[in-house]
Amino acid sequence: MSTFSPNQIKRVVLAYSGGLDTSIIIPWLRENYGCEVIAMVGNVGQGDDYSAVRRKALASGASKVFVEDLREEFVTGYLWKAVKAGTVYEGKYLLGTSLARPVLAKAQVRVALAQGADAVAHGCTGKGNDQVRFELTYKALAPHLRVIAPWREWSIKSREDALAYAQKHGIPVPVTKKSLYSRDQNLWHLSHEGGPLETKLGEPPEDAWKLTLSAAKAPNKEGAVSIGFEAGAPVSVNGRRMGPVKLVETLNQIGGRYGVGRTDLVENRLVGIKSHGAYETPGGTLIYAAHHELEALCLDRETLHYKQQIALRYAELVYYGQWFTPLREALDSFVESTQRNVTGKVTLGLYRGHVRVLDRESPFSLYDTSIGSFVMGADYDQKDAAGFINILGLPLRLEAALRKRRESAPARGKKK
Repeated sequence: MSTFSPNQIKRVVLAYSGGLDTSIIIPWLRENYGCEVIAMVGNVGQGDDYSAVRRKALASGASKVFVEDLREEFVTGYLWKAVKAGTVYEGKYLLGTSLARPVLAKAQVRVALAQGADAVAHGCTGKGNDQVRFELTYKALAPHLRVIAPWREWSIKSREDALAYAQKHGIPVPVTKKSLYSRDQNLWHLSHEGGPLETKLGEPPEDAWKLTLSAAKAPNKEGAVSIGFEAGAPVSVNGRRMGPVKLVETLNQIGGRYGVGRTDLVENRLVGIKSHGAYETPGGTLIYAAHHELEALCLDRETLHYKQQIALRYAELVYYGQWFTPLREALDSFVESTQRNVTGKVTLGLYRGHVRVLDRESPFSLYDTSIGSFVMGADYDQKDAAGFINILGLPLRLEAALRKRRESAPARGKKK
């Protein structure tokens, strides 16, 4: 059942990927709304054949197809902000899909406004997080646009139903009944949901993984990679400066070769459902590990500890689709101020899925050998520690004295 009457919607811009869901939405929109459908394809590093995707959208009934190259915007405007903030959802997830949705939705809105569309549409299900991420972006950037979410309207209930609809309408899709994984890929990661992962809560089947070698097949010799940073952002790999897109691609290849970046996670979706997914983020895992070590070298204790608290809230904002909010922008201001001196190089050792630190250096390092060493030098007067401990322990001394008085006082009503 349609949310809007046909005469309300004349032109809609669909966030189109060419996958199962969006492939069937174009004919469905035309059948149920009688409107013109424009497809917006956002390139965030999926590695698709965009000429083929364009042809498929037109063959499915789209009047126009816009292919937007969003890769550099995605990296510099979203990924690097997340790296600097240290955002990790529920201790594991590096937010690859969560960070890509606002950049895609923003581009979709740009196309919709330029084309004079009445509405925007997406292929997100009513159970997932992505519907929130897309629609909160619409509300923030173009609240007058109507939103069509077919999964909340049509009678299709499963990926099998969607596959049957596609076959009935002669639409080729990259999914079969033997391979029902729902995958989302971009520069940052490749996610896997559905299929065997819905019923198997143990280790994902080996055929689920695509970007990373298994530990058993990874080289039986430790490799090394150095990542250089300037003001918190990665700028080089093994001493070679690279553009942001090339840098992520290079680290994906290196990390994947050593089996780095696999995550098996049962996560709490925003809508309150637990889901089982598998994520591959080889380059991102290396970047996060190196950035963490550089911050440990360059940030003072109080700033570092407080920033770790901020990171949890920032991760929730990203996961919940609240990218275009005043709070996220305010947190960015704080994070950027902490990153001024996060410049230097970290060398990591890679071995069969494991990452360890081999070296770290920075011109802004707060590590001072003369103070940090066990050798007693002139830069640190040990006698100062006594006063510091006395002040720090004052509340403990007062509490101990009070407890002693209570224990020594006779009980009330007790005869001597």
